[in-house]
Amino acid sequence: MSQSQTQGRRVFVTGGAGFIGSCLARHLISKTDYQVLVFDKLTYAATLTSLDPVAADPRFSFVKGDICDHAAVSKAIASFDPDIVVHLAAESHVDRSIEGPQAFIDTNVVGTLVMLQASMAHFKVLSAERAKRFRFHHVSTDEVFGSLGDVGFFSETTAYDPRSPYSASKAGSDHLVRAWFHTYGLPVTITNCSNNYGPYHFPEKLIPLIILRALHGEDLPVYGKGDNIRDWLYVEDHARAIRVVFERGVAGETYTVGGNSERKNIDVVTSICALLDRIKPRADGKSYKEQIRFVTDRPGHDHRYAIDSTKISRDLEWSPTVSFEQGLEQTVNWYLAHEVWWRPLLERGQATARRGLKST
Repeated sequence: MSQSQTQGRRVFVTGGAGFIGSCLARHLISKTDYQVLVFDKLTYAATLTSLDPVAADPRFSFVKGDICDHAAVSKAIASFDPDIVVHLAAESHVDRSIEGPQAFIDTNVVGTLVMLQASMAHFKVLSAERAKRFRFHHVSTDEVFGSLGDVGFFSETTAYDPRSPYSASKAGSDHLVRAWFHTYGLPVTITNCSNNYGPYHFPEKLIPLIILRALHGEDLPVYGKGDNIRDWLYVEDHARAIRVVFERGVAGETYTVGGNSERKNIDVVTSICALLDRIKPRADGKSYKEQIRFVTDRPGHDHRYAIDSTKISRDLEWSPTVSFEQGLEQTVNWYLAHEVWWRPLLERGQATARRGLKST
């Protein structure tokens, strides 16, 4: 979609101060003429500093609010009058869901219900022309599909088989979104993506966790034997995928989005160590690999995730542009250059602490 076609159109982004949401907001402001409103509760994993690059742009605005608060959501939507709602707000850390699943049900299921209800009320009063273009785009995860063996891929037709409280809550939200399409006619699209990585990623997730613990001389924890496999997607490629789906995707359809970059967790960790050995060597001359420690595995740890992106590639002409090697080096360099961003997150406490060993 050209800039002339996007000019004046409004995108309401929930969770836009988080990792993927802030990347999407930065992308939309820098690459399009959309007006963007970020609606975010600013929980522990969100920070307004991730939006600093676009905060002064007149097409950007921010509202602090909770997606579980129907009155606040409805007020923000009525005031902003969006053409597109992109729903990213979610509790997303599997280990935290093992310790405390209630927050995941509240935010991911109940919060999605509130967003659907408020968006439906807004959709019903749009003009016929605007209603044709309206989309409610829901961003989900490949974890709803469960665990793969050594072969095969997740696709849009894969049966749901969630294994953690987090993935179960996201599966529930996906089903609600589809129900609002089939029952009420809300024009929705859904994407299920593989593991994202890149700049502005909260330090509890694997790649930033390893980078920052390595720099601080701490143990680098690897679950089990490190042989769990993930498909890695550079976050800026994901932002492009979200945009192409809400612009050109077919209402009612799901698109799986992957990076074509399967790696064992241990290989991701050793690759980070090798990059740091080259870019910022340890003072004692030893390799960062010596800090690796194998620890008790996560309960219910899925073995392998991998995405078949044929549909979005064929129908919407999207494909990842950043290889894992390129993206990982860019990510390591970004964290080395942006201590001013991540230092306050570490000072909040326990951002890099081990979680998920105790059950509810």
